[in-house]
Amino acid sequence: MSETESIPPAAPASHHGSKIQLTPADWIKAATEVLVDKSIDAVRVDVLAKGMKVTRGSFYWHFQDRDDLLRQLLKSWRDAATEQIISRFERSGADPEALISELAALPFRGQAAVNSASIELAIRAWARRDDMARQVVDEVDAKRLSYVSQCFVALGFSFQEAGMRAFLLYSYMISESLMRGQGTESQRQQRRDFIKNLLLKKSDA
Repeated sequence: MSETESIPPAAPASHHGSKIQLTPADWIKAATEVLVDKSIDAVRVDVLAKGMKVTRGSFYWHFQDRDDLLRQLLKSWRDAATEQIISRFERSGADPEALISELAALPFRGQAAVNSASIELAIRAWARRDDMARQVVDEVDAKRLSYVSQCFVALGFSFQEAGMRAFLLYSYMISESLMRGQGTESQRQQRRDFIKNLLLKKSDA
């Protein structure tokens, strides 16, 4: 649920003598890239340090241990892929129907959407076998569903029906993000319009 790349921007590396001064964001970015390219098993301090051409000691200036890094990685993803997007939508002042249209369009936001989908897929794969990651993914899903449900409630749907419509829209967004090769651009646009019109239509009494 992100229109921006979910890897936090790394701060420009500064130099003090011959040593590169890295920030926590640099380590989180590197860890996220390894997670996407390989797997959570490959996210190790020695691998990251070698890739950034620094010593392991540099890592421990910012993190207690590997688990601390992984916790910060998950927090960074949650903030970038959920909290920041919801906050931006809330500040926009758009009406609920326009917000739903914006949500349906998130998987179509170019390379940023591709990058976000790759990160999310890697984190969900990690969450299948790790309690810490699974808890964060569950929290993110619940937060997103709650927000989308509120949009439907604001359009006059009952709480129960809003929840079901939110689940369908959220499932659609994830499907479009992960199955980007299915259909032409025109067909994907048609699917988006269809799901939006379907979910915004009031049920017959």
